[in-house]
Amino acid sequence: MDLEATLLGPLVEGRTCGDCTACCAALKIETPDFQKPAGEACHHLSVHGCAIHAARPDVCRAWFCGWRRIEALPDAARPDLSGLMVSLDFNREPRNCLEGVSIVVRSLTGREAFESGMAEHILDELCDRLVPVWLNDGVQKLLIHPESDVADYVISDRTPPAELSEEVQAWCSRYGMFRR
Repeated sequence: MDLEATLLGPLVEGRTCGDCTACCAALKIETPDFQKPAGEACHHLSVHGCAIHAARPDVCRAWFCGWRRIEALPDAARPDLSGLMVSLDFNREPRNCLEGVSIVVRSLTGREAFESGMAEHILDELCDRLVPVWLNDGVQKLLIHPESDVADYVISDRTPPAELSEEVQAWCSRYGMFRR
C-alpha cells in the first residue's frame, strides 16, 4: 500500500473526477517525465479535460486528491465545486518536521473558500488524524493541526507540560525523525 492510501485511505469506490480538472492547474509537478508550475493550467488541458488522457504522464495517472480518497467528504467537497483541494504533500525542504509529509488544504479561489461551511466540514474530517494539516490560500501557509501549543513542543523538542505530554509524544514518535 502506498503512503497516500495509508494516510488518506484508498480510492473511494465509484467516486470519479468527473468534470473536475482543478489539479491540472493548481499543483506544481516536478518529475523526470513532466514539469508544470503551480497555479498554471497544464498545456494539455483543453475545454474537454485532458487532451492526452489516454497517454498522460505517470504522475497524473497515480495522483488523486483527498476528495477521491476520503469517503466521509461529501460530493460537494469535490475541488471544482468547493474551491478547496485536499492533498497529501511531500516537501523536500521542509521548514520543520511537521511540513515534510502533511495534508494541505489549498484554496483554489483565495481566502474566502476557507470561510465556507464546507471548509469546516473538510477540516473536521482531517484534523482527527495523526497527520499535520496545513491551510494554503496561495499566498500564506498555516499549520492548523496539531494545535499550536502541541506543534511548538513537537518542533522544538522541549519537554511539554503533563497535560500535553501524551499528545506531544504521539506526534514526536511519528514526526520527530524529521527534525533538523
